[in-house]
Amino acid sequence: MTAAVAAPQPSVASAILTAYLTELAANPLRTKALTSGTLSGLQEITATKLSGMPQSKDPKDLIFGINKRVVQMTLYGLLVSGPLAHVLFELVTKRFIGKEGAKWKIAQILSSQLINSPIQNATYILAMALFAGARTTGQIKAAFKQGYMPMMRTSWVLSPITLVFAQKFLPPNVWVPFFNFVAFAFGTYVNTSIKKKRLAELKKRNQD
Repeated sequence: MTAAVAAPQPSVASAILTAYLTELAANPLRTKALTSGTLSGLQEITATKLSGMPQSKDPKDLIFGINKRVVQMTLYGLLVSGPLAHVLFELVTKRFIGKEGAKWKIAQILSSQLINSPIQNATYILAMALFAGARTTGQIKAAFKQGYMPMMRTSWVLSPITLVFAQKFLPPNVWVPFFNFVAFAFGTYVNTSIKKKRLAELKKRNQD
């Protein structure tokens, strides 16, 4: 009598991924918003840790005992970035799904570069300016002048690469979370670099 062979048990990572994709299919907007909020907050925490930036103990910089910028970034991802990415995906990117051929892939990349990226980058610059204390039109214009075109140049390089990868290897329902993770990795790098420069400037100022 042949013993029954037990079916292989899925790994914890596989089970979590399956549960996530199931929730993503059932509640795409909510799942993308929660994903974006979590990654945005984690990005700020990670960048602060990697840069060596000391945690402020000033009550003005804390919300319920949590660093104010972490709370701001989490809410930005949850309420703005995640929902916006979902809407833009539905309006622009999704219409190309299932269409084969180089011309459609190129059209999708161009649509992403000319519509999605400018809107998302402008929203990000505006949010960061407001979080940094900008309140006047002049301050907001200055933030755009300093940061918008560098972000767009980065998008013109990074977005086509990530989109081509998604087109080739990923099902459409996980594209937005994948883009979120790419943005998390790159954003953490940029945020860490900015914080290191700021910390170096503060040390130099204190030495003078």
